[in-house]
This record gives sequence, C-alpha cells and structure tokens, in this order.
Amino acid sequence: MVMKTKKKVAFYTLGCKLNFSETSTIARSFEAEGFDRVDFEDVADIYVINTCSVTDNADKQFKQIVRKSQNSNPDAFVAAIGCYAQLKPEELAAVDGVDLVLGATEKFKITDYINDLSKNEFGEVHSCEIEDADFYVGSYSIGDRTRAFLKVQDGCDYKCTYCTIPLARGISRSDTMENVLKNARDISAQNIKEIVLTGVNIGDYGKGEFGNKRHEHTFLDLVKELDKVEGIERLRISSIEPNLLKNETIELVSQSRAFVPHFHIPLQSGSNDILKKMKRRYMSELYVDRVAKIREVMPHACIGVDVIVGFPGETDAHFLETYNFLNALDISYLHVFTYSERDNTEAAAMEGVVPKNIRAKRSKMLRGLSAKKRRAFYESQIGATRTVLFEGENKEGYIHGFTENYVKVKTPWNPELVNTLHEVTLTKIDEDGLVRFEFVKELVG
Repeated sequence: MVMKTKKKVAFYTLGCKLNFSETSTIARSFEAEGFDRVDFEDVADIYVINTCSVTDNADKQFKQIVRKSQNSNPDAFVAAIGCYAQLKPEELAAVDGVDLVLGATEKFKITDYINDLSKNEFGEVHSCEIEDADFYVGSYSIGDRTRAFLKVQDGCDYKCTYCTIPLARGISRSDTMENVLKNARDISAQNIKEIVLTGVNIGDYGKGEFGNKRHEHTFLDLVKELDKVEGIERLRISSIEPNLLKNETIELVSQSRAFVPHFHIPLQSGSNDILKKMKRRYMSELYVDRVAKIREVMPHACIGVDVIVGFPGETDAHFLETYNFLNALDISYLHVFTYSERDNTEAAAMEGVVPKNIRAKRSKMLRGLSAKKRRAFYESQIGATRTVLFEGENKEGYIHGFTENYVKVKTPWNPELVNTLHEVTLTKIDEDGLVRFEFVKELVG
C-alpha cells in the first residue's frame, strides 16, 4: 500500500480486554504502514470500530459510533471489525457511512483491504466462514493504559447455550509459550508495570498451540514461566472458568513473585438446574470449592463473579437460589449481566422466557448485593498495608489506583504518581466508596 501523504487513523473499541489487545495490535500495523494514530474524537481519514456481540444494544451502539465519526469527518472511511462484524456483517455494512466490514480472520490484515480511502456507495464485506478461523494471531495492548492486556488464547470449544463467542471467534487455540514470553518481555521493556492475561477461555491455554488440538502446555505451565520474566511488577489473571482453575494454579499464585491475589471467576447461576440448561461444565458445589481454596491460601484475595439473570426457565425460586448462594459466598464483587436473546443460540429457542421487567428487577437486586459485597471487602482491608499502582488519568482533581488485590483508592491529583508503585496503609472508605490511604514508601517509579 503506497500513500503520498501521511493519513490519520482512529480506533473505537467496544467490549472486552481481548478486543483492546487486538485493537492495539491492529493500530500498530497501521503505524507500520505510515499512518498517524489519533483519538477517535479527532478528525481522521479512517475510523476503525472494533465491535462486540455481548452487549444487548450492540447494533444501536455501533450506529451511534459511526454517526460520531461521520460528524467529525463526513468524508472519512469507516471500517467495522470484531465479533459483531463476524456474526452480522451484512447488517453492519448496511449502516449509513460504513465502507468496509471484516470478519474474524480478515481484521488482522485490514491494511491489505484499504487501497484508497474513498467512500463506498455500499459497505464492502470480507468475512470468512468461522471454521476457517483456526489459526492464531498474537496481540497485546500498549500505550492506552497503565496496564497492558496480553492475549494468550482465542476462541472457545465450549457450547454454552446462551453464547455466540464460538460463532464469532472460532475454535480454542493458543499462542506459543515462546511468543507469549517474548511479548511479555517486550511489554515490560516499555516501563509498563502490570500485565493482564486475556483470551476467550484462558484456562484452556495450550490447546492448539502448534495448530493441533493437543495441549502442548497447560495454563499452569504458562503461569510458572511468566512468573520468571524479569521486569514485570504485576501479572493479573483475567476471567477464568471455575473448572479450569486448578488448586495448583491457586497455590502458585499465592506464592508468586508477580501474580496478584485477584481472581475473576464466571458463575452465571447459583442454581444447578439453570447451570445444566446453560450447559456449563461444573455445578455450584465446585464453585464453592474454588472460593474456599482461594480463601484458604489467600484470605485477602479479591474474588469477582460473573452472573446472568433472567435466563429462560429461571423461576423466582431459581433466582432466589442464586441470590442466597452468592450472599453466603465469601466473594468481593459481581458483574451482573441481564440475559438477552442471541440469534443462532440454543437458549433463544428455549421455553420459559422471563419477562424483561422481571429480568431488570433481578439485575437490580444483584447489583445491590454486589455493592454490599464490595463494601464489606473494602472494610476488611482497612488497616492493611498494600501496594498501589497509580493510573494516568486526572478525574475531577483525583488520581486513582488499584492495590494488588483490586481495592480502588484515590488521592488528590499528582502527575508524579502516574505509573508508579507505592506501599500504602489503607485508612478509610470515602463517601464515594473508594479508599483513602497513607503513604508508606515508594517502591517503583
């Protein structure tokens, strides 16, 4: 691709940490072709929107973002990539202003599809059959945040009845151990203090590492090797399935140099009846065991939980079972998702549809429980000495940061604190629910 003048490209990312890591990698491919990367709010020659299929109003969100780009520059070229682009390419291509839609494998070669930046009369679609998404493309994010998201795995072989991710991202496959360690070293060389491991189903790491379905390595092997990489101050595991979070991994994290005591473990329902309907690969008893094991070796660990309300067939009794299960569990916060129907999933055809007003009521109850759990967790940490990594944003005169066990803290804005690690003593919970502290000492500048 030849360009006479330097063009500007801007990105908008919807959805998960995995999308952020891939956007960052795709952005670097544009920079290598001579583009300047600018903020999405700026005037650009091309706007790339990385879409998500998980949000209920993905279609509405996408149209708003396209409109925003066209308001900035009506002549700009607009490309859509990501999960929603793979699942419903024609739908996105029909949105006014969209010029190009790329599927799961094509998105990593986006610069090959852009010969000139003239607006198209109709959106052009290049989307593979999802069965063809059987190779791995490594990604990591840098430059956007204090921490980096490092992709180690993609796709999923699970068949949860509510989920479109296997249709959007294909089979489970992994980066090679060698490449993950190289990327981790590259990130650490850029003075980034924290790396978050991400993927669709990271506990399945090792499957498809060299293009076959065998596990060459396990997630435990990966954790062991990453813990040895010098220069990384913190490593954080993002969401990991309870059936794939082994005792050995929990014990290793508890004794680790760099891995922090924070786990995010999807539950989805506290009712075994609903878990079976969802085709999850565990029952609630195993989840209790995972939490108990973490608490045994890391009493101060932060444990986050994903839960879905309003799944087809979820009666009041099933919901109360979930509510009481979570209320009794020693966890730290919830991410609550209101079930929404997805095309081409088993759940969309199930009987026992829960009315939307009931779904909303149940969601509100669990969000209230989450606030209570988070407050109790924060209160349990008052008086403790922890390490804080400060973020880079000035929010209304305050700088925020997170302890290793994911307690969010605040102090008056000081640019010298950005991207530094400090040992602090947690002192009190503020009126906004964040924690104040006293400095003990600076650890890493």
